[in-house]
Amino acid sequence: MADAASRLKGLVEQLLGAPLPVRVRVWDGSEAGPPGGPVLVVRNRRALRRLLFKPGELGLARAWVAGDLDIDGDLYAALDVLAGLIWERGEDARTLGQALRDPEFRAAVRGLVRLAGPPLPPAPPAEEMRRRGHLHTRRTDKRAISHHYDVGNDFYELVLGPSMVYSCAYWPAPESAGGTLERAQRDKLELVGVKLGLKPGMRLLDVGCGWGSMAIHAAREHGVEVVGVTLSQEQAAYARKRVAEEGLTDRIEIRVQDYRDVTDGPYDAISSIGMAEHVGTEKYFEYARSLFALLKPGGRLLNHQIARRPRRDESAYDVDEFIDAYVFPDGELAPVGTTVTQLERAGFEVRDVESIREHYALTLRRWVANLEADWRRATRLVSPGRARVWRLYMAASALAFEHNRIGVNQVLAVRTPESGASGLPLRTRTWN
Repeated sequence: MADAASRLKGLVEQLLGAPLPVRVRVWDGSEAGPPGGPVLVVRNRRALRRLLFKPGELGLARAWVAGDLDIDGDLYAALDVLAGLIWERGEDARTLGQALRDPEFRAAVRGLVRLAGPPLPPAPPAEEMRRRGHLHTRRTDKRAISHHYDVGNDFYELVLGPSMVYSCAYWPAPESAGGTLERAQRDKLELVGVKLGLKPGMRLLDVGCGWGSMAIHAAREHGVEVVGVTLSQEQAAYARKRVAEEGLTDRIEIRVQDYRDVTDGPYDAISSIGMAEHVGTEKYFEYARSLFALLKPGGRLLNHQIARRPRRDESAYDVDEFIDAYVFPDGELAPVGTTVTQLERAGFEVRDVESIREHYALTLRRWVANLEADWRRATRLVSPGRARVWRLYMAASALAFEHNRIGVNQVLAVRTPESGASGLPLRTRTWN
């Protein structure tokens, strides 16, 4: 009789209709599959039960977060192979209903059921968030933000480094990844400030201000007055402490406040860095209209936002199950064209769109390296499952940016007055 690894390999290949692209090692120590690369480690039969009771990405995610699945070797190489298999088959894959009409497919499922052992559905890991209520109400948005950000500032310091900037850095030489993460994040903040045309005495609203890095940079380097808003209590407390240490309490106010409740405009400029992904596609027009109303005529908005590739059938778009359950609950991505359209519908004149996709891949790889370098401390600060969530999502996201499955764009928009004078120079960018 074949060992457990060979049986699993054969059954999975029967389901896929293709060779298994990675080597597997299972609970009894046996291995099977192509040698010489990373190994998918199936630590126990419970991993199979998770996949049988929740086929697809969520079942895989639960097994990974719980520690039932692991990678021995190069994580990026393993994810690249597995993701390639998923994307190659993505839109052309058979539905489960069609597959179950195939006798070989049904036989493979029965074989996996026998291999998995007693048919008891394992409980989801504690790190999984259960959705409650309607999307993007004030209550559900606050709960989703708390799930992601209120896990301990010490953990974020470990991952993000001293800059405490949780968005794409701006690297001087992406092809060589030259420079430090801290310098690249400083350069990103400066890029935002320059695009917004910040000058002493101006008022800046930083929506989704995080740990205060943009607010501090704008006040210290450009002499502006800043209001930063966040829904995270832990972020706000940390940002206020940093502001006080910098001696900038007279120029910066950090609020725990929903963007829909900001009423003290007009502002000269607004920065929205990594915020729009939390707003949701259905609410984005409302978001854009709110920001438009808070700007004075001639005021600028810099919207820094992750984007997905457009689909032939946009109605078929589904939120990534792993990201939704474990990383950014209720987060949604839109194509950059959709974002531009909504900004224009809200009244903005869109003046510049800069894609910095490759920069985010470099940033994520640095964050993964920070996490892996202090792994034991990371698991103590949060939980082993939470640390595994971060390692997987950041590594997989780096690959997604590198392969152009997702992108990130800075959109500069102006509340152009009726006179038509945008206030922007004739040339806003130069190419090397």
